[in-house]
Amino acid sequence: MAIDKVKAYFKNFGIEDRIREFEVSSATVELAAQALQCEQQRIAKTLSFTVNGRTILIVAAGDAKIDNPKYKAQFSSKAKMLSPEETEALIGHAVGGVCPFAVNDDVEIFLDVSLKRFETVFPACGSSNSAIELTISELETYSKTKNWVDVCKGYTC
Repeated sequence: MAIDKVKAYFKNFGIEDRIREFEVSSATVELAAQALQCEQQRIAKTLSFTVNGRTILIVAAGDAKIDNPKYKAQFSSKAKMLSPEETEALIGHAVGGVCPFAVNDDVEIFLDVSLKRFETVFPACGSSNSAIELTISELETYSKTKNWVDVCKGYTC
């Protein structure tokens, strides 16, 4: 299971005990916010795309949506999300538990600026009933992000 990969990954940093697993689903922003009893915007959702043959993840705030013109300006390509089958095969995590940790080697990870307004956020941990609270600095470090991007809209600062 992908959550076991994420636990092993975080064990390298001594923080695997910070992963929270729930009796209920946290597969969507709304469900994760309910499970964590926090605001939906603090859920760090991880979206998977293909860009000119490359596989990328964009981690964004729960209330943010991809802005197609910004995305095209950043990546010189239209936003094309992966199917659930492609996501599991190319990323290493199933939809509902996709996260920027312990992913396949060739996956590039980007963090959206919509996250910068929070001290801490809650990304998933490889399963549809898990999350971890991380500071933005920790998210940068543990996700091995390639870069910050500004490709979202619909969120409030």
